[in-house]
Amino acid sequence: MRQRILVSALGVGALAVAGLTVQTLSAAGADAATPYTAGKHAARVCSTAKAKHTASCNAVKLVNPDGFAPAASAPPSTGLTPTGLRDAYKLNGLSAGGRTVAIVDAYGYPNLERDLGVYRSQFGLSACTTANGCLKVINQTGGTSLPRFNAGWAGEQALDVDAVSAAAPDAKIIVVQANSASFADLGTAVQTAAKQAGVVAISNSYGGGDASDATYGAYYNHPGIAVTASTGDDGYQGGSYPASSSYTTAVGGTSLVAASNSRGWSESVWSGAGSGCSTYNTALPGAASFSTGCSKRAMADVSAAADPGKGGMAIYYPTSKTASTWAQFGGTSEAAPIIAAVYALSGNTSGYANAFPYAHPGSLFDVTSGSNGSCPTTQWCNARTGWDGPTGLGTPNGAGAF
Repeated sequence: MRQRILVSALGVGALAVAGLTVQTLSAAGADAATPYTAGKHAARVCSTAKAKHTASCNAVKLVNPDGFAPAASAPPSTGLTPTGLRDAYKLNGLSAGGRTVAIVDAYGYPNLERDLGVYRSQFGLSACTTANGCLKVINQTGGTSLPRFNAGWAGEQALDVDAVSAAAPDAKIIVVQANSASFADLGTAVQTAAKQAGVVAISNSYGGGDASDATYGAYYNHPGIAVTASTGDDGYQGGSYPASSSYTTAVGGTSLVAASNSRGWSESVWSGAGSGCSTYNTALPGAASFSTGCSKRAMADVSAAADPGKGGMAIYYPTSKTASTWAQFGGTSEAAPIIAAVYALSGNTSGYANAFPYAHPGSLFDVTSGSNGSCPTTQWCNARTGWDGPTGLGTPNGAGAF
């Protein structure tokens, strides 16, 4: 039976990432003596959605056995940096050329601009502010009266803006904050994002149970804009909406580590990466020749780094409405904005963007090892050559598949 590595941030136990000894780390600077990941386990950033057709964010962070990520004055040394990310996915030399990535999340985050500035300054990225036109933060209908603060979803937003910044430093960013985590409010925010000038990609790092495009598809149906959605952090579980929508690019997750090979990196399935078949929505036309085993829409389509311990990003995030610090985050919430940023780097978003990877699988790094659980059809939960559920067709090798 697959071991769960994710636990509620409100009730964490003394679990550990597989292979790591559980021990309490002291506060800032602990990773100077031991790796930041040592003794830590992955905990959800947002509470689990309980109401039907309500989403939970798919961000996780590394915490100690007491359930805390100790305050740190510097990024964890084990966290994936912008330089590492762009090298791993061969994105150096690519430019977004003024294109914009929109990020849709729930609730407010008053210090988003301040915290993004800390992250970008730390890693030598140019400033992205409202004053210079790089950053815009609006509510679900496009106004400037923003929703109430929610610490979990604000952490999700921090991961999203940092991930886009890392993958495509010159991309503009629009954050659209929904009033709540209901499918209706988040969907309204997606529609607002699609109307913003310059937007070529919309990242959605959240999900709920499988749902029908007949009810919610109009929110995500935006030909000419790449709409990415994370597949979830619970392994093989079946469809998760909106990743199970026929209109989105479903993004799974990998474990990413430096390696002494020609690429310089190695990837395998992250055990938490969501996968499965929708019971409602139509299969993507391009997937027919890849033997998904699903009679309807299969997820994932592509993937990127998501394992918080192996490929998790060092990010600057809020611990309260006023205070922020560094920690190491992951989840398929990391992967979805990375892929949205790669679409912005490619600029090739005419028509339905989720068709592009199926037409160019040779421009992806195929992930062929690892598993995210037990399943009745092998490729739904086990990596293999070609398409598989946890990682789709693979991870970016430049922007040629996007």
